[in-house]
Amino acid sequence: MEVIKTAIEGVLIIEPKVFKDARGYFFESFSQREFDEKVYPIHFVQDNESMSSYGVMRGLHFQRPPFTQSKLLRCVRGAVLDVVVDIRKGSPTYGQHVAVELTEDNHRQFFVPKGFAHGFAVLSETAVFQYKCDEFYHPEADGGISILDESLGIDWRIPKDKVLLSEKDTKHPLLKDSDPLNLP
Repeated sequence: MEVIKTAIEGVLIIEPKVFKDARGYFFESFSQREFDEKVYPIHFVQDNESMSSYGVMRGLHFQRPPFTQSKLLRCVRGAVLDVVVDIRKGSPTYGQHVAVELTEDNHRQFFVPKGFAHGFAVLSETAVFQYKCDEFYHPEADGGISILDESLGIDWRIPKDKVLLSEKDTKHPLLKDSDPLNLP
């Protein structure tokens, strides 16, 4: 696997080595040994999967301390624009984001360390999205920032009239209005 650094330290794009032939392709989607060597030692405890249609935007979600999560994200069908925002208090990149397109064809994965809000937008007709977490989900620690916070400068690549949000995701505050005591 190739590990590509992004503009925010610790946020990484991972490209697996894909073996293709007339039958199709094969790649290791995760190797604990290689991840520990090339990224850092981690113990994932939960895998999640969602299926969404075009225009669905999910996020920007995070877990409050002491249940913050690192995530390894990938799209196994379709295409998504995956975005993380640095919400670590005191970080030199606080409020900045990294966006990467994850598709069933590029097989890219996105590693997000603890202290980031995460969201994605579905760019294809449908998308199946999977991710690993290094901490279990705790409903009482659930947090979010508005996915439509224009101050973040994110181009979600979805026309406003096509955006589909859950009721929960319409209620998250802007980053500037978030309680700093509830951020990682």
